[in-house]
Amino acid sequence: MLMRTDPFREMDRIVQQLSGTSGTWSKPSVMPMDAYREGDQYVIALDLPGVSAEAIDIDVERNMLTVKAERRPAAKADSVKVELSERPLGVFSRQVVLADTLDTERIEADYDAGVLTLRIPIAERAKPRKINIGVTDGRKQISG
Repeated sequence: MLMRTDPFREMDRIVQQLSGTSGTWSKPSVMPMDAYREGDQYVIALDLPGVSAEAIDIDVERNMLTVKAERRPAAKADSVKVELSERPLGVFSRQVVLADTLDTERIEADYDAGVLTLRIPIAERAKPRKINIGVTDGRKQISG
């Protein structure tokens, strides 16, 4: 039900981690994601530790879901000397193409403990259903 848009995105993420570069608005870093089906909905979980809920932007246009977030450095007093800084800062983004069988009008989003969870219901038209067979015995139609 979900399709990846860029097969080289994971390689870009690894290179950014090794080079220590932060994401920018023009070239954001990728955020780790899990996607799975749970009953009648798809669930997408994105890791955004240290990002405030106000810094997360979720858009859906047609079948393209876009999540962007920004983690800024914590304000420090002038007397603070940073000895080590490994946590990535900057802009993070993820785009996912959603299948036509998902109901993009009813996406729900929750953010807890640094994990953004999106729940996307499967559209009614995509759910399995029984089809009645009409049988004609020559005089009247019998529904089966």
